[in-house]
Amino acid sequence: MLINLTPNAPVSELEAELKRLGVWSSRLLDSSGNVRSIALAPHSAAVAPETLAKLPGVSQVLASDSPHPLVDEHAGQAVRVGEVSFGEAAPVLVAGPCALDSESAVHGIAAMVAAAGGKMLRGGAFKPRSSPYAFAGHGRPALIWLAEAAHASGLMSVSEVMSEIEVEAVAKHVDMVQVGSRNMQNFALLRAVGCLKMPVLLKRGRAATVEEWLLAAEYLYASGASGVVFCERGVRGFDPQTRNLLDLGAVALLRHAYALPVVVDPSHAVGRRDLILPLARASIGAGACGLMVEVNPDPELASSDAPQAIGEALLAELGAVIRTSL
Repeated sequence: MLINLTPNAPVSELEAELKRLGVWSSRLLDSSGNVRSIALAPHSAAVAPETLAKLPGVSQVLASDSPHPLVDEHAGQAVRVGEVSFGEAAPVLVAGPCALDSESAVHGIAAMVAAAGGKMLRGGAFKPRSSPYAFAGHGRPALIWLAEAAHASGLMSVSEVMSEIEVEAVAKHVDMVQVGSRNMQNFALLRAVGCLKMPVLLKRGRAATVEEWLLAAEYLYASGASGVVFCERGVRGFDPQTRNLLDLGAVALLRHAYALPVVVDPSHAVGRRDLILPLARASIGAGACGLMVEVNPDPELASSDAPQAIGEALLAELGAVIRTSL
Protein backbone atom coordinates (compact mmCIF):
# COMPACT_ATOMS: atom_id res chain seq x y z
CA MET A 1 0.00 0.00 0.00
CA LEU A 2 1.22 3.51 -0.87
CA ILE A 3 0.26 6.90 0.52
CA ASN A 4 0.77 9.96 -1.70
CA LEU A 5 1.24 13.22 0.18
CA THR A 6 -0.07 16.73 -0.25
CA PRO A 7 2.40 19.61 -0.75
CA ASN A 8 3.94 20.64 2.59
CA ALA A 9 2.47 17.57 4.31
CA PRO A 10 3.43 17.22 8.02
CA VAL A 11 5.47 14.07 7.41
CA SER A 12 6.63 13.55 10.97
CA GLU A 13 3.11 13.97 12.33
CA LEU A 14 1.78 11.51 9.76
CA GLU A 15 4.46 8.95 10.60
CA ALA A 16 3.60 9.26 14.27
CA GLU A 17 -0.05 8.58 13.50
CA LEU A 18 0.86 5.56 11.40
CA LYS A 19 3.03 4.20 14.20
CA ARG A 20 0.16 4.64 16.64
CA LEU A 21 -2.02 2.55 14.31
CA GLY A 22 0.59 -0.19 14.18
CA VAL A 23 1.66 0.58 10.62
CA TRP A 24 5.29 0.22 9.54
CA SER A 25 6.28 2.80 6.94
CA SER A 26 9.20 4.08 4.87
CA ARG A 27 9.70 7.35 3.02
CA LEU A 28 9.93 7.61 -0.78
CA LEU A 29 11.83 10.68 -1.99
CA ASP A 30 11.62 12.62 -5.24
CA SER A 31 14.63 13.79 -7.25
CA SER A 32 14.97 16.86 -4.99
CA GLY A 33 15.07 14.79 -1.81
CA ASN A 34 11.55 15.71 -0.71
CA VAL A 35 9.17 13.13 0.71
CA ARG A 36 6.55 12.52 -1.97
CA SER A 37 5.04 9.24 -0.75
CA ILE A 38 5.09 6.80 2.15
CA ALA A 39 5.14 3.05 1.55
CA LEU A 40 3.40 0.79 4.06
CA ALA A 41 5.00 -2.55 4.88
CA PRO A 42 2.83 -5.63 4.21
CA HIS A 43 3.43 -6.97 7.73
CA SER A 44 1.80 -3.89 9.28
CA ALA A 45 -1.45 -3.95 11.20
CA ALA A 46 -4.52 -4.04 8.97
CA VAL A 47 -5.90 -0.50 8.64
CA ALA A 48 -8.69 0.43 6.21
CA PRO A 49 -7.72 2.75 3.33
CA GLU A 50 -10.59 5.03 4.37
CA THR A 51 -8.96 5.52 7.77
CA LEU A 52 -5.59 6.28 6.21
CA ALA A 53 -7.14 8.80 3.81
CA LYS A 54 -8.26 10.95 6.78
CA LEU A 55 -4.77 11.31 8.25
CA PRO A 56 -2.96 14.68 8.02
CA GLY A 57 -1.12 15.29 4.74
CA VAL A 58 -2.62 12.37 2.81
CA SER A 59 -3.78 13.12 -0.71
CA GLN A 60 -4.32 9.60 -1.99
CA VAL A 61 -4.17 6.01 -0.74
CA LEU A 62 -3.19 3.40 -3.32
CA ALA A 63 -4.07 -0.13 -2.21
CA SER A 64 -2.68 -2.73 -4.58
CA ASP A 65 -4.47 -6.04 -5.08
CA SER A 66 -3.12 -8.85 -2.92
CA PRO A 67 -1.16 -11.54 -4.80
CA HIS A 68 -2.88 -14.17 -2.66
CA PRO A 69 -6.53 -13.09 -2.29
CA LEU A 70 -7.86 -16.60 -1.61
CA VAL A 71 -5.43 -17.05 1.27
CA ASP A 72 -6.49 -13.65 2.59
CA GLU A 73 -10.16 -14.68 2.42
CA HIS A 74 -9.40 -17.53 4.83
CA ALA A 75 -7.90 -15.25 7.47
CA GLY A 76 -9.36 -16.00 10.88
CA GLN A 77 -10.86 -19.31 9.76
CA ALA A 78 -9.99 -22.63 11.33
CA VAL A 79 -9.10 -25.62 9.16
CA ARG A 80 -10.95 -28.80 10.05
CA VAL A 81 -9.78 -32.35 9.55
CA GLY A 82 -12.69 -34.46 10.70
CA GLU A 83 -13.25 -33.50 14.33
CA VAL A 84 -9.79 -31.93 14.61
CA SER A 85 -9.62 -28.15 14.31
CA PHE A 86 -6.48 -26.16 13.56
CA GLY A 87 -6.72 -22.57 14.73
CA GLU A 88 -9.91 -22.66 16.73
CA ALA A 89 -9.24 -24.09 20.18
CA ALA A 90 -6.37 -25.99 21.75
CA PRO A 91 -3.09 -26.61 19.90
CA VAL A 92 -3.14 -29.91 18.02
CA LEU A 93 -0.49 -32.58 18.54
CA VAL A 94 0.44 -34.36 15.30
CA ALA A 95 2.94 -37.17 15.89
CA GLY A 96 4.32 -40.34 14.39
CA PRO A 97 7.34 -41.84 12.68
CA CYS A 98 9.25 -40.03 9.96
CA ALA A 99 8.98 -43.20 7.89
CA LEU A 100 6.50 -46.01 8.39
CA ASP A 101 8.83 -48.92 9.19
CA SER A 102 6.41 -51.82 9.67
CA GLU A 103 2.73 -52.50 10.18
CA SER A 104 3.13 -53.66 13.79
CA ALA A 105 5.32 -50.69 14.72
CA VAL A 106 2.80 -48.20 13.35
CA HIS A 107 -0.01 -49.60 15.49
CA GLY A 108 2.13 -49.32 18.62
CA ILE A 109 3.11 -45.75 17.80
CA ALA A 110 -0.52 -44.78 17.14
CA ALA A 111 -1.46 -46.01 20.61
CA MET A 112 1.39 -43.93 22.08
CA VAL A 113 0.21 -40.82 20.25
CA ALA A 114 -3.38 -41.25 21.42
CA ALA A 115 -2.27 -41.83 25.01
CA ALA A 116 -0.29 -38.58 24.94
CA GLY A 117 -3.33 -36.60 23.79
CA GLY A 118 -2.40 -36.49 20.12
CA LYS A 119 -5.11 -35.98 17.53
CA MET A 120 -3.35 -36.94 14.31
CA LEU A 121 -0.96 -39.69 13.27
CA ARG A 122 1.71 -38.69 10.79
CA GLY A 123 3.99 -41.05 8.89
CA GLY A 124 5.86 -41.18 5.61
CA ALA A 125 5.11 -43.86 3.03
CA PHE A 126 7.14 -42.00 0.41
CA LYS A 127 10.26 -40.23 1.68
CA PRO A 128 12.26 -37.65 -0.27
CA ARG A 129 15.91 -38.38 0.44
CA SER A 130 19.03 -36.53 -0.65
CA SER A 131 20.77 -39.81 -1.45
CA PRO A 132 19.18 -42.29 -3.87
CA TYR A 133 20.56 -45.07 -1.65
CA ALA A 134 18.84 -43.93 1.57
CA PHE A 135 15.64 -45.59 2.81
CA ALA A 136 12.77 -43.96 0.92
CA GLY A 137 9.76 -45.63 2.55
CA HIS A 138 7.64 -48.71 1.85
CA GLY A 139 5.28 -46.95 -0.55
CA ARG A 140 1.60 -47.71 -0.99
CA PRO A 141 1.36 -50.62 1.48
CA ALA A 142 2.52 -48.26 4.24
CA LEU A 143 -0.45 -45.98 3.52
CA ILE A 144 -2.76 -48.86 4.48
CA TRP A 145 -0.79 -49.42 7.70
CA LEU A 146 -1.15 -45.72 8.54
CA ALA A 147 -4.89 -45.61 7.86
CA GLU A 148 -5.65 -48.75 9.86
CA ALA A 149 -3.48 -47.74 12.81
CA ALA A 150 -4.97 -44.25 12.96
CA HIS A 151 -8.51 -45.61 12.83
CA ALA A 152 -7.79 -48.18 15.53
CA SER A 153 -6.56 -45.47 17.91
CA GLY A 154 -9.21 -42.88 17.06
CA LEU A 155 -6.81 -40.56 15.25
CA MET A 156 -6.87 -38.60 12.01
CA SER A 157 -3.99 -39.28 9.61
CA VAL A 158 -1.63 -37.23 7.43
CA SER A 159 1.09 -38.31 5.02
CA GLU A 160 3.26 -36.67 2.40
CA VAL A 161 2.67 -36.96 -1.31
CA MET A 162 5.76 -36.55 -3.50
CA SER A 163 4.44 -37.04 -7.00
CA GLU A 164 1.35 -36.32 -9.07
CA ILE A 165 1.32 -40.05 -9.81
CA GLU A 166 0.71 -40.84 -6.13
CA VAL A 167 -1.84 -38.12 -5.34
CA GLU A 168 -4.94 -40.29 -5.62
CA ALA A 169 -3.32 -43.20 -3.77
CA VAL A 170 -2.35 -41.01 -0.82
CA ALA A 171 -5.73 -39.25 -0.73
CA LYS A 172 -7.53 -42.60 -0.58
CA HIS A 173 -5.94 -43.50 2.75
CA VAL A 174 -5.37 -40.24 4.67
CA ASP A 175 -7.50 -37.48 6.12
CA MET A 176 -5.02 -34.71 5.32
CA VAL A 177 -2.42 -34.51 2.55
CA GLN A 178 1.03 -33.14 3.27
CA VAL A 179 3.11 -31.23 0.74
CA GLY A 180 6.70 -31.41 1.89
CA SER A 181 9.35 -28.74 2.05
CA ARG A 182 11.09 -29.91 -1.12
CA ASN A 183 7.84 -29.72 -3.09
CA MET A 184 6.49 -26.42 -1.78
CA GLN A 185 7.03 -24.84 -5.20
CA ASN A 186 6.21 -27.89 -7.29
CA PHE A 187 3.28 -26.08 -8.86
CA ALA A 188 1.98 -29.04 -10.87
CA LEU A 189 1.84 -31.08 -7.66
CA LEU A 190 0.16 -28.22 -5.79
CA ARG A 191 -2.57 -28.06 -8.43
CA ALA A 192 -3.09 -31.81 -8.32
CA VAL A 193 -3.32 -31.83 -4.52
CA GLY A 194 -5.67 -28.84 -4.52
CA CYS A 195 -8.01 -30.66 -6.90
CA LEU A 196 -8.58 -33.29 -4.20
CA LYS A 197 -10.58 -30.65 -2.30
CA MET A 198 -9.06 -31.94 0.94
CA PRO A 199 -7.28 -30.16 3.81
CA VAL A 200 -3.55 -29.77 3.15
CA LEU A 201 -0.54 -29.44 5.43
CA LEU A 202 1.90 -27.18 3.56
CA LYS A 203 5.48 -27.26 4.77
CA ARG A 204 7.67 -24.23 4.16
CA GLY A 205 10.51 -24.64 1.70
CA ARG A 206 13.94 -24.64 3.25
CA ALA A 207 14.87 -21.40 1.47
CA ALA A 208 11.38 -19.96 0.89
CA THR A 209 10.24 -16.50 1.90
CA VAL A 210 6.94 -16.11 3.71
CA GLU A 211 5.45 -14.56 0.57
CA GLU A 212 6.48 -17.58 -1.52
CA TRP A 213 4.94 -19.82 1.11
CA LEU A 214 1.68 -17.86 0.96
CA LEU A 215 1.65 -18.04 -2.83
CA ALA A 216 2.10 -21.81 -2.67
CA ALA A 217 -1.03 -21.92 -0.50
CA GLU A 218 -2.77 -19.73 -3.10
CA TYR A 219 -2.11 -22.44 -5.69
CA LEU A 220 -3.78 -24.97 -3.41
CA TYR A 221 -6.83 -22.80 -2.73
CA ALA A 222 -7.11 -21.81 -6.39
CA SER A 223 -7.28 -25.51 -7.28
CA GLY A 224 -9.95 -26.31 -4.71
CA ALA A 225 -8.25 -27.26 -1.42
CA SER A 226 -10.73 -27.16 1.45
CA GLY A 227 -8.16 -25.67 3.82
CA VAL A 228 -4.43 -25.09 4.21
CA VAL A 229 -2.45 -25.41 7.43
CA PHE A 230 1.03 -23.94 7.19
CA CYS A 231 3.93 -25.85 8.74
CA GLU A 232 7.17 -24.12 9.75
CA ARG A 233 10.00 -26.67 9.81
CA GLY A 234 13.06 -24.47 9.78
CA VAL A 235 14.92 -22.69 6.99
CA ARG A 236 18.50 -23.06 5.84
CA GLY A 237 20.92 -21.54 8.36
CA PHE A 238 24.69 -21.36 8.70
CA ASP A 239 25.28 -22.98 12.10
CA PRO A 240 25.78 -26.77 11.89
CA GLN A 241 24.81 -27.39 15.52
CA THR A 242 21.14 -27.50 14.51
CA ARG A 243 19.74 -29.04 11.37
CA ASN A 244 17.90 -25.88 10.31
CA LEU A 245 17.01 -22.45 11.67
CA LEU A 246 13.54 -22.41 13.25
CA ASP A 247 11.83 -19.17 12.18
CA LEU A 248 9.42 -18.37 15.01
CA GLY A 249 9.08 -14.84 13.64
CA ALA A 250 7.34 -16.33 10.60
CA VAL A 251 5.06 -18.34 12.91
CA ALA A 252 4.01 -15.19 14.79
CA LEU A 253 3.60 -13.33 11.50
CA LEU A 254 1.28 -15.89 9.95
CA ARG A 255 -0.74 -16.34 13.11
CA HIS A 256 -1.04 -12.77 14.37
CA ALA A 257 -0.67 -10.61 11.24
CA TYR A 258 -2.28 -12.88 8.64
CA ALA A 259 -4.55 -14.79 11.06
CA LEU A 260 -3.73 -18.12 9.41
CA PRO A 261 -3.35 -21.55 11.05
CA VAL A 262 0.30 -22.54 11.40
CA VAL A 263 1.93 -25.50 13.12
CA VAL A 264 5.59 -26.05 13.94
CA ASP A 265 7.74 -29.10 13.29
CA PRO A 266 10.60 -28.75 15.81
CA SER A 267 11.91 -32.21 14.89
CA HIS A 268 13.05 -31.15 11.43
CA ALA A 269 13.91 -27.68 12.64
CA VAL A 270 16.79 -28.73 14.88
CA GLY A 271 17.33 -32.42 14.22
CA ARG A 272 18.02 -33.31 17.86
CA ARG A 273 15.54 -34.63 20.40
CA ASP A 274 16.93 -32.76 23.42
CA LEU A 275 15.66 -29.44 22.03
CA ILE A 276 12.15 -30.54 21.06
CA LEU A 277 10.42 -29.61 24.32
CA PRO A 278 11.83 -26.07 24.74
CA LEU A 279 11.13 -25.29 21.10
CA ALA A 280 7.62 -26.69 21.45
CA ARG A 281 6.96 -24.27 24.31
CA ALA A 282 8.40 -21.37 22.32
CA SER A 283 6.32 -22.32 19.28
CA ILE A 284 3.07 -22.28 21.23
CA GLY A 285 4.09 -18.95 22.74
CA ALA A 286 4.60 -17.55 19.25
CA GLY A 287 1.07 -18.55 18.29
CA ALA A 288 1.40 -22.02 16.77
CA CYS A 289 -1.92 -23.85 16.67
CA GLY A 290 -0.21 -27.21 16.62
CA LEU A 291 3.01 -29.21 16.87
CA MET A 292 4.25 -31.92 14.55
CA VAL A 293 6.89 -34.26 15.94
CA GLU A 294 8.62 -37.49 15.03
CA VAL A 295 7.99 -40.41 17.39
CA ASN A 296 9.42 -43.90 17.67
CA PRO A 297 9.33 -46.32 20.63
CA ASP A 298 13.00 -47.04 19.96
CA PRO A 299 14.29 -43.75 18.51
CA GLU A 300 17.81 -44.99 17.94
CA LEU A 301 16.49 -47.81 15.74
CA ALA A 302 14.35 -45.57 13.50
CA SER A 303 15.09 -46.14 9.82
CA SER A 304 14.87 -42.42 9.12
CA ASP A 305 15.96 -39.34 11.12
CA ALA A 306 16.73 -41.27 14.31
CA PRO A 307 18.51 -38.36 16.12
CA GLN A 308 15.38 -36.21 16.13
CA ALA A 309 12.77 -38.86 17.00
CA ILE A 310 11.41 -38.82 20.55
CA GLY A 311 10.27 -41.76 22.64
CA GLU A 312 7.17 -42.41 24.73
CA ALA A 313 8.32 -40.46 27.81
CA LEU A 314 9.16 -37.27 25.91
CA LEU A 315 5.95 -37.58 23.90
CA ALA A 316 3.96 -37.66 27.14
CA GLU A 317 5.79 -34.53 28.32
CA LEU A 318 4.94 -32.84 25.04
CA GLY A 319 1.28 -33.67 25.49
CA ALA A 320 1.43 -32.08 28.94
CA VAL A 321 3.00 -28.94 27.46
CA ILE A 322 0.03 -28.59 25.13
CA ARG A 323 -2.51 -29.19 27.88
CA THR A 324 -0.92 -26.60 30.19
CA SER A 325 -0.95 -24.03 27.38
CA LEU A 326 -4.76 -23.84 27.46
